[in-house]
Amino acid sequence: MTDTLRPAAAPAVEPLPNSAPPQKLKRSIGVVGGTLLTLSCVTPASTLFVVVPDLFGSLGTATALTIAIGSLLCIGVAFCYSELGTLIPSAGGEYAMVSTLSGRLAGWLVFVLSLLVVMIVPPVIAMGTADYLAPLVHLDPSIAGAGVMLLATLAGLLDLRANAWITGVFLVLEVIAAAVVAVLGFAHSERGAGSLVSMQVAGEGGHHDTVTAMLVVSGLAIALFITQGFSTAVYLSEELENPRKSVARTVLATLAISTVIIIVPVIAITMGAKDLSALTSGDISSMVEAWSNSAVGTFVSLCVALAIINAGIVMVIQNSRVLFASARDKAWPSPVNRALSKLGRFGSPWVATLVVGVPGAALCFVNLDTLYGVTGVSVTGMYLLVAVAALMSRRGSHRHQSAWRMPLWPAVPAVLIAVMAYILSQQEVSYLLWTGGITAVATLYWAVYLRPRKETRWLVTLPEDAQA
Repeated sequence: MTDTLRPAAAPAVEPLPNSAPPQKLKRSIGVVGGTLLTLSCVTPASTLFVVVPDLFGSLGTATALTIAIGSLLCIGVAFCYSELGTLIPSAGGEYAMVSTLSGRLAGWLVFVLSLLVVMIVPPVIAMGTADYLAPLVHLDPSIAGAGVMLLATLAGLLDLRANAWITGVFLVLEVIAAAVVAVLGFAHSERGAGSLVSMQVAGEGGHHDTVTAMLVVSGLAIALFITQGFSTAVYLSEELENPRKSVARTVLATLAISTVIIIVPVIAITMGAKDLSALTSGDISSMVEAWSNSAVGTFVSLCVALAIINAGIVMVIQNSRVLFASARDKAWPSPVNRALSKLGRFGSPWVATLVVGVPGAALCFVNLDTLYGVTGVSVTGMYLLVAVAALMSRRGSHRHQSAWRMPLWPAVPAVLIAVMAYILSQQEVSYLLWTGGITAVATLYWAVYLRPRKETRWLVTLPEDAQA
């Protein structure tokens, strides 16, 4: 394409009048810290307890199989992220990679899709806190979610290294909770491993309905979302030491660990649920109490509540980096760019953090019933565009640039493009219309504001050490 960006052309960025050189994020964490932060964004336990129950309700015993298929697809996606994230290590994540390789408009649309995900997911998950604090205190889900978002915003203002340790401690607790569920489920198995492919869900009147292959395919959008957080490693690439190696290691390690943490308890729950109706209800807390006692159920619930808070912290950190990068790359009018690119005393983009966190708290009071579907469509579309960029990652000057290179290229991104397009075609029309409408508005902004100012707006830059 002719309208692609070249990272080496950073000097073309519009200078700000009477301002110091652009501030830079500090390289302060290694693979271990990056993996802890990224795993916390995947937030396996809160995903298991907040998102997976919806899949149990629609897919029944086919839930584990659907998540397994989604995880296999994510291996190819992780290969694409690893190669592109080491080739273009920018806090802009997907949009920086796609803009550089596939064109400025494609990069802008990826940015909009990622912005949908990063603004919607934190409050949706945060509102689940109330259910798991119930053993101690009864709270309105919206108030609890808003409190979690504000707490996460305050934590997001701190130094990234400090947050890596905070989230690491919380992560240990949520892994313990997932392990307890897995052990109890396997210890109280009601059915054999064959139930994992029986494709049944509870119907009306106690009847068992068969889950169709098309229903499994439609559920793949949510299954992809379940492990979606591994891409956080790319957003942190400007703060990872030696990003050419660390990004790929962090992406692949996070995907492997999170898949195990999520799918093993899902298998255990499927096998241990008293009956199909109990499984379809998705009430994992009640199952845990039935398998053990109220004390164990309370412990697991509190661990999940901490996991949700942990996820909120890391998502706010990730999302603020996206806005920081978009301002540095001149996506907005100059006053907005100046504000969003400011760094605080701890080296964090404090204005961008507040812009992410405070509206996230407000969204907790909005009806978000359809937003899981919109998020699934957005993630699938984002993966599709990243796969297209991966097809173009070995042309021109990028062919000889130092980067981690995926195996089986170009077959992996080509297959991903076909699969993601098919998954999109099987989603509900309303979700496609919502996402398409927002994308259309974003395209209009591109056409009216960004494209006419292509010399001074939407310029993807890389840190100097990454360019070297």
